[in-house]
Amino acid sequence: MQVAIDISEFSYLPAQAEALSVSVPSVERLTLSLTDGRQVSALRFGDGSPRITLLHGAGLNAHTWDTTVLALHQPVLVIDLAGHGDSSWRDDADYTPRTLALDVAAALDAWTDAPQLVIGQSLGGLTGAALAAARPDLVAELIVVDITPGIDTSAGPAALREFYAGPTDFATRDELVDRAIALGFGGARPDTERGVFLNTRVRQDGRIEWKHHFAHLAAQALAAHDAGEASAPSALNTSGWDDLERTSAPVTLVRAIDGFVSAADAEDFARRLPEARVVAIKATHNVQETAPAELAALIAARVPTAGM
Repeated sequence: MQVAIDISEFSYLPAQAEALSVSVPSVERLTLSLTDGRQVSALRFGDGSPRITLLHGAGLNAHTWDTTVLALHQPVLVIDLAGHGDSSWRDDADYTPRTLALDVAAALDAWTDAPQLVIGQSLGGLTGAALAAARPDLVAELIVVDITPGIDTSAGPAALREFYAGPTDFATRDELVDRAIALGFGGARPDTERGVFLNTRVRQDGRIEWKHHFAHLAAQALAAHDAGEASAPSALNTSGWDDLERTSAPVTLVRAIDGFVSAADAEDFARRLPEARVVAIKATHNVQETAPAELAALIAARVPTAGM
């Protein structure tokens, strides 16, 4: 089966909505110019001011949340982190959570008018924690999906390293889909094909390459598991615990049973943050893709019900 070649980023939404027996919400692409000349991009779904902001994981983009957003059926802001999707790459290649959180804060200042329920998956979860610690006025509640600071890199993140340690360009999208499925990323093949299509582009030489900068950096970044310098921590650095402990908003950890966070990791999280909730969902690491309805129900329970 070949991946679709439709160039519209919203072309998959009708079929996804039909599968869920819901209507397709209004959706628009937003772009904000930053003071350093870069841009941050996002998708805004639904009518009215969003109360929910979603942050994706490393190597993904805002569209990873499409099915979850359709299941939510509420106004939602979904941000492309720096170096991902349609947001600008950073010349310094600094994609650590506290740096990423600066762009997210700028986006929320521009596009929201009330504190958000922030849901971040993987790197997005650590970015959400950094945001909540630095800008508590922007975060009403934080849900961290399948990540904890300092997570054991011999488990799930090792697979992420292997995924990006290989080639960064491919002859066909099917080749990339096969690799993603073999390493346990994505859900059913059509869903993985959609994710690959929305996260890649065709070069002038006909080769397929990732749209995001992180593909060229992830293996090295994830290998930097030690504390390192305070000025340049790795994405998984244990300093993320400082952000979580400084967060005044309610915090929930969603553990994917077949994901990266082990039962022991979840227990450690609960011990360090005794007031936080810990919820387990039967899913792989990209919970928003492999258990979107369950994740949407968990999110909806934390916000007032509102139609699109």
